[in-house]
Parts: sequence; C-alpha cells; structure tokens
Amino acid sequence: MSIDVIALLVAAGIAGGLVNAIAGGATLITFPAMLAAGLPPIAANASNAVAVTPGHLVAALADRSKWPPCDAAMAVAVAAAIVGGTLGAVLLLVTPERLFTLLVPVLVGLATLIYAAAGAIQAGIVAVIGKSHRGDAVARPALLGLTSVYGGYFGAGLGVMLLAVLSISGREDVRSANALKNLLATAVSITTLTIFTVQDIVRWRETLIMLAGAIAGGFIGGRLVKVLPASLVRRIVIAIGTTMTLVYAWRIWLA
Repeated sequence: MSIDVIALLVAAGIAGGLVNAIAGGATLITFPAMLAAGLPPIAANASNAVAVTPGHLVAALADRSKWPPCDAAMAVAVAAAIVGGTLGAVLLLVTPERLFTLLVPVLVGLATLIYAAAGAIQAGIVAVIGKSHRGDAVARPALLGLTSVYGGYFGAGLGVMLLAVLSISGREDVRSANALKNLLATAVSITTLTIFTVQDIVRWRETLIMLAGAIAGGFIGGRLVKVLPASLVRRIVIAIGTTMTLVYAWRIWLA
C-alpha cells in the first residue's frame, strides 16, 4: 500500500470521526475514500461498515441510562434490527459487482438527501412524539426490519431513518428514542460486521488504518464541538456528498 493511500485513509478517518462527533455523516466521507483507495465498491462498502461500527457502539453505551426496559418489546425491536441487517448484508453479497457499481451514485445521493433533510425529520419527530400512538406488535417490528435491511445493505443515514420509525410507532421521549436508535444501529452494525468478516470481504488493512484515523478524529471533534458550528460542518458534509454523487454519476453512468 502506497503512502498516498495510507494518507488518504487516515485523513478520511480523521475527517469522518470529527464530523461524526459534531454533526454526523461520516459515511459520506469515508465510503468515497475507500473507493478512492482502490477497493471494489462492495468491498469498500463492507469495509466502511466495519470502520463505522465503533461509533454506533460508543453512542449506544454513552446513553445507556435511557435504554428502554429489557422486555419483550425491546427484544422484538432488536431481533427485527438483526434480521433486517442480516437480509441487507446477504442482499449486498448476492448483488453483482457491476450492478452495485451502477447503484453507487443512487446510494450516495440518497444518503446525502437523508442527511440534508435530517433537521426537518428531527423537527417532525419532536412534533410527533407525544401525539403518536404505539405501533402494534406487527407494524413497528416490520418498519424497523425494513429500515434495517437498508442499513445492512448500505447504512448511510440509517440513524435518521430509525429515529423516524421509532417516533411514529412508539411513545418514547426524544432522548429515549435516540438511545434506542443507537442501540438498534449497533445491532445492525455488529450483524453486518460479523457476516462480512465471515465472508472475508472486509479489507482489514484499509479498515484498520481508517479506524485509527476515526478515533483520532473523534477525539479532535470532541474538543472542537463547542467552538465549531455544527451547521457549518453539516453544510460541508452535504456539499461533499452532493459532489461525490455527481462525480460518481458522471464516471459510472456517463463516462
């Protein structure tokens, strides 16, 4: 591996860790970096999924006091996330490389759109929570499962999508819904990590290099969170995602 590729992965990891600590959206930086490092799209997606897993886990553990009780409803929600994540990961594995390559602009563009609309989605969540009725025993797990399929397949924007599902199908307050969202995202991430590792499609050198950068970036972001406006970081991430969507669309569809 050349020094240029190592520098790219470290820099992307640092940037991803920093923006995740402040505003979220690391995948819109780290996935393109994996592609730029020369990984095939499916391997880049799987490796990126492994690299961002610790972020979900740390977020889940940081607010564990707001986890819902470990009852049957909680078990069903986690099971739906695991099953959905499994189906998404398997779907990725059976997708031909060429087809997934053609989908890259769509996936990055969709993730950028979800990320850009996160503020509006979260505002809607605040309005809905307290007014919504609890989803029945079928609807909520089904919605969580479908969302987790997307998470297992690509994953960028999964947190926003899970939070939206939880807000319209339960009675958790905002913080409890966010804590449950982090827990379910962790379940999806660990499931996909396990499957991708067993199937040996993770490029561990690139993943560990990026992960080291992400840890450093998370530390830096934790220090800068009070002085660097989240709105500015969000605009930068949206600009990157939009640019990458256009670049991939040109290279893959038109060039």
